Amino acid sequence: MIALPARSLIRYRGWVIAAWAALALLFAPKATHVQRVLAVRGTAIHETESARATELIKAAFPNPIAEYVAIVVRGPVSYRHPRFRAVLDSLSAVLRRQPYVTQVISVRTIGESTFVSRDLRTTFLIAALSPSSSNDELSRTVVPALRGIVRETLGRLPLSGGFDVKITGNPALDHDVRTISTEDTRRSERRAVPLTLVVLVLAFGALVAASLPIIVGVLAITIALGIVAVAAQFQTMSVFVLNITTMVGLGVGIDYSLLIVTRFREELNRGLSPTDAAIRTIHTAGSAVVTSGLTVVVGFGALILTPLTETRSVGVGGLIVVAVAVLLATTFLPAALAILGRNIDRPKWLARPLAHIHAPTGWERWARSLGHRPWRAILGGGLAVAVLTYPLTQIRIGLPATNWFPPQAESGQGLAALREMGAGGVIQPLRVVVQLPEGQSVLTGRRLPGLKALSDSMRRDPRVREVRGVATLRPGMSSLQLAMFYSDAQSVRDRYPEFFDAYLSADRRTTLLDVIATDTVSLTGMMDLTRRLRAVIAGELRGLQDADVLVGGFAASSVDLQDDLLGRFPGIVAMILGVTALMLFIAFRSLLVPLKAVVLNCISVGAAFGLTVFVFQHGYGGALFGLEGPTQAIFVVVPVLVFATVFGLSMDYEVFLLTRVKEVFDKTGRNDHATMEGLSATASTITFAALIMIIVFGSFAFTRVLAVQFIGFGLAVAVLLDATLIRMVLVPAIMHIAGRWNWWPGVRAPKHETTADPPPAELT
Repeated sequence: MIALPARSLIRYRGWVIAAWAALALLFAPKATHVQRVLAVRGTAIHETESARATELIKAAFPNPIAEYVAIVVRGPVSYRHPRFRAVLDSLSAVLRRQPYVTQVISVRTIGESTFVSRDLRTTFLIAALSPSSSNDELSRTVVPALRGIVRETLGRLPLSGGFDVKITGNPALDHDVRTISTEDTRRSERRAVPLTLVVLVLAFGALVAASLPIIVGVLAITIALGIVAVAAQFQTMSVFVLNITTMVGLGVGIDYSLLIVTRFREELNRGLSPTDAAIRTIHTAGSAVVTSGLTVVVGFGALILTPLTETRSVGVGGLIVVAVAVLLATTFLPAALAILGRNIDRPKWLARPLAHIHAPTGWERWARSLGHRPWRAILGGGLAVAVLTYPLTQIRIGLPATNWFPPQAESGQGLAALREMGAGGVIQPLRVVVQLPEGQSVLTGRRLPGLKALSDSMRRDPRVREVRGVATLRPGMSSLQLAMFYSDAQSVRDRYPEFFDAYLSADRRTTLLDVIATDTVSLTGMMDLTRRLRAVIAGELRGLQDADVLVGGFAASSVDLQDDLLGRFPGIVAMILGVTALMLFIAFRSLLVPLKAVVLNCISVGAAFGLTVFVFQHGYGGALFGLEGPTQAIFVVVPVLVFATVFGLSMDYEVFLLTRVKEVFDKTGRNDHATMEGLSATASTITFAALIMIIVFGSFAFTRVLAVQFIGFGLAVAVLLDATLIRMVLVPAIMHIAGRWNWWPGVRAPKHETTADPPPAELT
């Protein structure tokens, strides 16, 4: 069934290469600008409490302060100085004229002390943005426009020298994360490609052969990102897909190409013509690439079933890039090899000084030592795994306390300035929405005590700095005083129009309370505060028993997304383990092989998570990756993405090793001999393939977006452990001990050693 397509592909190899070139030219423009269509903020597919709160705010308030930016102004003089006032008034005036700004709040209009630093030289303005604009539109167009307007306004003012202005807030943070992700992806590619080329030159001893996998990897990324850009027009695609697609595309594209080129050279050395060698390569190594690709697809397919846009879009992007990489490796690459023939070995002078690298002597000694002392290998390897995995017992899932927003970006610097002046909680408050039944008002004597009691109970939490709402407009009032204050509600509304437009609906049925945390509370602490507020609300609320009370905001949405994803995580893990074990059972007709593979893969992933907790959550060595301190928590998406991605990728090495072991065992019937020969024959290929993956993934561990650092580090460490401790120590040691039980209940081993030539190697 494969013979006809293989012969046709090689026969029309020129057309095959032209078709892939046309696809690359078609999708390259879309891939170049893919970041413009990717979303930064994650959302749940299913409705959550925080999502309902956000929609209720948008529907109930004419000018809700749902999305806003903070313009942080630092001056050389006090904010009371005429120069400072002129800058503030000019900025306020120009902001109010923008069509996407609904209102501007500053110390000049509201007179609150929270708007000014202790030295009186830093203040900020809040510019509420139009609720009709989408989050992506705000971050893509509005933020750059605002920054341009602010710079232009300062440039026109004669007395603006010495003033530093930063724009921050959620839309600005989104814009900077998107921009930095794109820059870091390109920078990581520029770092990884030259290093990968060096490894490939060492692996092949030829520059032409080493260049082909790089070409395949770049083509896979370009075409896949172009398809992702098209898919983003029909469903939300997270900015994570940009980094994951680049990492996985470059990694698997080069790994699969390494396998194909290695097999092609082997067939040439056996005396086949370039055409026949390419056909034979498709039949053998091409089938192995398809099998390996399917194991990777299982993990990404499971991500599509998750409830988050981040993980779903990464699943889609992963499926696309793996499929493209497999097709390139089994069509484009054999066609190019058939044309190049022996020219892939150029320059030949390079092979001689590198020949000692490929000498199997060292691996043979290692394999022999494992065969003689398997229990010692298991004991040492198991102890190492236990030590590395131990920090996993202390993992804390949540939003990291530091470095969550890039500190080098303008929005990150603005957020840091707000925290220094004690106003960091203003940017990301918890938003409690209270909606009464139809026809009722929150300003009645029956409802106001309930609102005041709710506000007071939240305010008593030491993590809360301030609660803003209609019940706290005049702090210190009793319930009776509040009822008297609002006896003429319309006159109060006329006195505070902007406040009431933001915190009370026109029909007075819905009101909003902003819970602002103290600056000592991190994002991790904000999630704990969210759970505490929801517990308070779930209790008996006197005066608000029949009201609908919802908690929203950034931290609340993170809690909802985390709870939803963690609830599905066991099912995702079970699906990946089950499908992978079934595929291995079919491939090797063995019960022990898939069971061992699944267990050891879980062990390697667990050890990788342990190191991630040690470096990031606890902060040991975190400075190497630019961290300002321990993150105190691991983002919930990281374990899911790392597990789903690395489980399939590391299974490639399992297939490489076991296929060669099974091949020798079928020939000789001697399990120990087969294990040693399989290990020594595949060790070099696995080592170079893993080294390429480590370089690609590891380069992303040094980016400026913390979530990407988490994933890059986790993937790199997992591959490192899997290709060394697992595949080179534990797997062969266990196979030595298990003996013929490795292959039960499959085909019985021959009772005597045969002298027939072995079948062609499938994977090397």
